[in-house]
Amino acid sequence: MSRNEILVIAEQNYGVIHPVTYELIGKARELAPKLNAAVSCLLAGPSGIVAEELCYRGARPVYYMEHPCFAAPNEMLFRDNLVGALKKIDPLMILIGATPFGRSLAPRIAGALLTGLTADCTDLQVDEEGCVIQIRPAFSDNILAHIQTETTPQMATVRYMEFDEADQDPGRPVNIQRMKPVTTVDTTTEILRTETIEGVDITRAELIVAAGGGFKRKEDLVLAQNMADTLGGVMAVSRALVDAGMADSHIQVGYSGQRVKPKVYIACGISGAPQHLAGMKESDTIIAINTDASAPIFRLADIGYVGDLYEILPALTEAFRRENAQ
Repeated sequence: MSRNEILVIAEQNYGVIHPVTYELIGKARELAPKLNAAVSCLLAGPSGIVAEELCYRGARPVYYMEHPCFAAPNEMLFRDNLVGALKKIDPLMILIGATPFGRSLAPRIAGALLTGLTADCTDLQVDEEGCVIQIRPAFSDNILAHIQTETTPQMATVRYMEFDEADQDPGRPVNIQRMKPVTTVDTTTEILRTETIEGVDITRAELIVAAGGGFKRKEDLVLAQNMADTLGGVMAVSRALVDAGMADSHIQVGYSGQRVKPKVYIACGISGAPQHLAGMKESDTIIAINTDASAPIFRLADIGYVGDLYEILPALTEAFRRENAQ
């Protein structure tokens, strides 16, 4: 087919499109005029997905491979089907969300296509010569690497919540092209069960109270939860508490956890290791509470309290409660 397209692989889970897809479409639309390229989308999923939404966001055409086998996130099944479609479409560039599923799927596709892959990008730019520059943090986010892939199609996974979602316009033309799956059975992998994680999605929260290694016992996390409840926010944790078995990984903030961008981030007993800062440094307002005045978190914080969180948190929570009651 050989089209000059920036193709976004749409991620969906049981028919629900992941928001990172709309972010990637938005970024692709920004790059497209500089590359004289179109923006397209490849969606593999079960029936019932409103594929037109991808067109409304600015992708055209949308290649829709529809089958019940694509409901669950099976990397091997997706790879076997998407590789053939991508060879036929022959896009200039392929963008995939750097979600847990995307990070697992992307290298499998790149290997099959014999092309390079830049992982966990935080930006994509086009230089004066019309080459795509893929930018990603390196050395624990201490430097930004600028990478140019010589092979085509160029491939990149991009971190979630790095770009704004593409605007929606129902007036945009709809162009959906159906594609047949190559195989609907994966003989190498068996999904034994699926589990739904109950609780809030910290990546969408506007206010987060984050607990770190300064908490001595699991029971003490109620201090952070009380403040979060009082302020109408959610509680999150650092990796130290997950490693200690004091909290679940789905509320972990950091490079190996979730990336968040709330309006307010209150870091309690968190020293500020680079891996943690990578997950929350773009919060609008950062408030830090720590006994160590030299903790790295204070260099990033807008407001800092040097003191014992066991004293400061109850006092602040009570003050907030009184304020809310007025």
